[in-house]
Amino acid sequence: MTNEQHRHFAALARAVAENRDRAAFTELFDPFAPRINAYLRRLALDPGQAEEVTQEVMVVLWRKAALFDPAKSSLATWLFRVARNRRIDLKRRDKSDRTDHEDPIFQPDEPPAPDEALSAEQRDERIRDALQSLPEEQLELVRMAFYAGLSHSQIAEETGVPLGTVKSRIRLAFGRLRQAIESDGRIDTDFGEDRP
Repeated sequence: MTNEQHRHFAALARAVAENRDRAAFTELFDPFAPRINAYLRRLALDPGQAEEVTQEVMVVLWRKAALFDPAKSSLATWLFRVARNRRIDLKRRDKSDRTDHEDPIFQPDEPPAPDEALSAEQRDERIRDALQSLPEEQLELVRMAFYAGLSHSQIAEETGVPLGTVKSRIRLAFGRLRQAIESDGRIDTDFGEDRP
């Protein structure tokens, strides 16, 4: 690159740093992103990793362009140094070279038997039907407790409903669910009512 190009790129980086200038960023992204990606692939990153690290480098340019000092290096040198450091970080984090892919934890589970799958579908359908039979104020609390994972105290805080009322509505909801599901007689009804 010529000195004039270096000065132009430095001016663009300054525009990004000072004004969050999108046009300047695009003008830098277009020539540098493909070169950084090619550099990372030459350093033995697979295409997906190279693309990911390239995006990280360009995010650094967008967010931290003020750290670039044209008196110390060219923008190209700075960006390639960031890319090299990100690649080193990635390799340090990457434990896949030490993973035993034959370990049973990485083996897929056997698919359920057809009758088990059908039973699970029927159970899920029955639970959905039972949930729809709940009054709205109980259904909402059950959703917050089991789908959003909130504790009774968090639900009370978020809804403004007193804690005792939250607990009693959820208890009533479990009673109604248990009744609806037990009338079918095929479903385990342990709902874990004693949530904190």
